[in-house]
Amino acid sequence: MKRIAFFSVTAALFLGSIGLYYGAPSLLKEPLLHLNRSLSGMEEKTTTAAMHTIHYLDSGAQPHPAPGQQGDTPLVLLHGIFAEKDHWVDFARPLTGQYRVIAPDFPGFGESSRLDDQPYDYAAHTQRLGALLDALGIEKVHLAGNSMGGTIAALFALQHPERVASVAFIGAPHGIRSPKPSNMDRLIDTGQRPLVAHDDDAFRAMMDLVFEKRPFLPYPILHATEQAALRNAESNARLWDAQLKDRYLLEQRLGDLQQHPVLALWGDSDRVFDRSGLLPLQKLLPQAQLEALPGIGHLPMMEVPADTAQRYARFLEGLAPPSALAPQKIQ
Repeated sequence: MKRIAFFSVTAALFLGSIGLYYGAPSLLKEPLLHLNRSLSGMEEKTTTAAMHTIHYLDSGAQPHPAPGQQGDTPLVLLHGIFAEKDHWVDFARPLTGQYRVIAPDFPGFGESSRLDDQPYDYAAHTQRLGALLDALGIEKVHLAGNSMGGTIAALFALQHPERVASVAFIGAPHGIRSPKPSNMDRLIDTGQRPLVAHDDDAFRAMMDLVFEKRPFLPYPILHATEQAALRNAESNARLWDAQLKDRYLLEQRLGDLQQHPVLALWGDSDRVFDRSGLLPLQKLLPQAQLEALPGIGHLPMMEVPADTAQRYARFLEGLAPPSALAPQKIQ
């Protein structure tokens, strides 16, 4: 009888959990996010900068500083348009033991505030990044960004070269004209906004566009993401148009980014920005370290986070003074 009661209770708990997972996903969103952040040693924090409340993830001081880094140069990870800070958490997991890692929600995105009377173009984003670093008391950083975030990283480095130790494009940056038009280019040219989802079908099409290898996303997280996209569709269209007016801004400025070490990890199967964009990037920045990622789409930090983080870590290690790396070579 006790055994029957045990199995009955276990089955009830299991069925109840399944019902909660799919029936009330909003209740599980925050616990799942908190668990994943904890596994990467990151904690959510907030600050106020440039008239916005900004939410960000921060790993704090690292227990085992990377060779030659001395713990004083954090990594700041910048998401793309309509993305958010938690898209970096799995990527950050192998890095937080050696570096302080910070991933903000840009003003206008994620949990950070969005104001109807404020601009959200590249000039505003670049200014706000400086304000955020000032609010956090950070003087110099390694900047890594995806898509819009990569462009902001480059523009900030051009405006404030003394504050940026390196720039990394984790996935193709926005603003380079690819010799071969991408799927998204063709949609834009027909007047569409392919990353602005007004209904379920448009959201699924957007997911197919940005991912080649779609990562596992728990249903409560995926559901919340879709609901936010649909709820903010009208406002997102305004932000999309603000970006589109600077469609090839990065290509116009990138040639001036000569004094910084640059890494570009570009998905070979990217349907947002075609991989042929590596050619003008190489021409504009011949000193950059460029890598095409076979079978990967627009968001490599989500599709293959461990591999992408390893490539980024090797790039950072290569920036350390030779004397700092020498003991590791002997071992």
